[in-house]
Amino acid sequence: MKSIHWLSGAAVALALGGCASSGENSNPQDPWEGFNRGVYQFNDTLDRYALKPVAQGYKAVTPEPVRDGVGNFFSNLGEIRTAFNSVLQWEWGNAGTASGRFVINTILGVGGLLDPATRMGLDENEEDFGQTLAVWGVDSGPYLVLPVLGPSTVRDTSGLPLDIYTYPVTYVEDDKVRYGLTFLRYVDLRASLLDQESLIQGDRYSFIRDAYLQRRQFLISNGKAGKDPFASGDFGNDFQYSEDDFAE
Repeated sequence: MKSIHWLSGAAVALALGGCASSGENSNPQDPWEGFNRGVYQFNDTLDRYALKPVAQGYKAVTPEPVRDGVGNFFSNLGEIRTAFNSVLQWEWGNAGTASGRFVINTILGVGGLLDPATRMGLDENEEDFGQTLAVWGVDSGPYLVLPVLGPSTVRDTSGLPLDIYTYPVTYVEDDKVRYGLTFLRYVDLRASLLDQESLIQGDRYSFIRDAYLQRRQFLISNGKAGKDPFASGDFGNDFQYSEDDFAE
């Protein structure tokens, strides 16, 4: 199954529950913390009474191989965005890998439901326009929690329009089909995050903020920062990358 995309908008933001008091674990990248916590509360309420119950029901009635296929399908569509942004970053190797993954998984993987490309040694390395802007030298700006879409930064938010326009579902003309696919995408991703909620410790708002910012830095470096703590779940509320992690 494809790896879970930490940046996948709504599903990531809505994985959070509860609210902590402001002022704890302040982060200089979060000057709008009061506003962000208010939006966080809105997202949490929406998740608690809407998305999470649907995701729990989906997981209960849908066999794991089917859920894997759904996740693979939507991840495969994301390869187009990855290829496009890899070109913009002058990462020709990854552009070729993403293009190859899309062709192989679409043809041999039954429209992307299976992932033979990974078994062939073509590993996924997602890229989005927020990462492209970072490579171009654009500063991240303040941390920002978006309604429904969740954790972001000013830079990542500015990249969202291009990310939307490079995702194939955007061009489905039938509104019911397009909205249905979008809903299924987020429900499936939310279901895949249910077991990970136990990893969130302490002040949940601060935890997800700091984890998001460090995860974004890891992605921007194209994994050159060493071991990804999110791959193994081996991280705590105050985890930090060491200087050795960033050594070549």
